[in-house]
Amino acid sequence: MSEKAIPIFPCRSIDAAWEFYAALGFEQTAWQTRPNPYLGVRRGDVELHFFGWRKHDPAASMNMCYIATTGVDDLYESFRGGLKQALGRVPARGLPRISALRDMSYGVRQFLLSDPDGLQLRIGQPIADEMVHAPIPAGNVAKALHMAELLGGDSKGDAPAAARILDRLLASDEPLTPSERLRALVLRADAAVHMREWDRARSLIGEARGVTGIDPSAHADDLRRLDDLEDALSA
Repeated sequence: MSEKAIPIFPCRSIDAAWEFYAALGFEQTAWQTRPNPYLGVRRGDVELHFFGWRKHDPAASMNMCYIATTGVDDLYESFRGGLKQALGRVPARGLPRISALRDMSYGVRQFLLSDPDGLQLRIGQPIADEMVHAPIPAGNVAKALHMAELLGGDSKGDAPAAARILDRLLASDEPLTPSERLRALVLRADAAVHMREWDRARSLIGEARGVTGIDPSAHADDLRRLDDLEDALSA
């Protein structure tokens, strides 16, 4: 015997849903317009189904699905590239959107992808033996960055709270290494984009671009996010 679970989610239009998932490299496995709209998509071992429901409100959606992978970096680049080709930019805010790819404090390397109907796909790869939260760092700078990342990401979605923490950190007398300053500026720029603080976001991105003394290969995630945030500002 073998079993397989296939989640079924609401969407406003199966045409629009298919257009989105096709851009991500999914293939169509089911298509029905009558008596009820229905769509099935598959990419490798990931299979999702959707039913059409015109009353569905993406802004109120609480739908989520976790996708475990052994190649999160490759999948991120594939999805990011597909979205940029389809939309002309990498969507960093609104719907659809894709988050930054980051090493999380609970033992996974992860990114979040939200489709046009508010379904959030959490896509991650274990990078530790146990998926448990690491202790909150003791140092002021490390603690501030840790909390801002947890609060400001799509998982919590509290950009104003993250912004307050980062504004205090950047305005304080706490000495920041180039790596810490870059991380703080990127996180604050991300929050600014989500809060539609366009001028502030441009200023923060420019300041982040000017940080020297870092190893670009060690900060590939942050530098790639700056590219995506600049895309969001030009949209």
